[in-house]
Amino acid sequence: MTELMVNISKIIHAPIEKVFDAWLNPRMLSKFIIPMPGMTAPEVKNDAREGGSFTIIMHVGDDKLPHTGKYLEINRPNKLVFTWASRHSLDGSTVTLNFTKINDNKTNVTLTQVKFIDEKERSGHEEGWGNILNKLDEVMS
Repeated sequence: MTELMVNISKIIHAPIEKVFDAWLNPRMLSKFIIPMPGMTAPEVKNDAREGGSFTIIMHVGDDKLPHTGKYLEINRPNKLVFTWASRHSLDGSTVTLNFTKINDNKTNVTLTQVKFIDEKERSGHEEGWGNILNKLDEVMS
C-alpha cells in the first residue's frame, strides 16, 4: 500500500518568528486551528518543548473531537514536527511544518502530514489543513 500524504503550502502575511510561535502558543493556536468554517474555537493545551505533548479538543456541533500528539522537533523558526492522533488518523501519523522567510512580513508555510486510514480521510485532512492555513493568515494579518 502506498502511504497517503497531504502536502500543501500557503503564504502567511506575517514575520517568520511570529508565524512559527503561533503554532506553539495555545491562545493563538485556538484562533486558527479550525478545520471547518463555522466551528467554534477549540480547547488547546500544550507543553511546547521537544518531547512535550498537546491536546486539541475540536467542537463539531455537540461532538468533541480530541486530537493529541507529541512534539518531535522544534527548530525555531524553521521547522516543527509533531505526531497527530485522532479517530481519523493512523498510528504513526506525523505533521511537518517548514517555514521559509520570503521577506520581513511574508512567510511560506509548507505542511506535510503522512499516514491516513484511506483516501477519503486524506482528502478531508487536506481540506481541513487548507482551511487552517487560511485562518492562520487571517489572524496573523
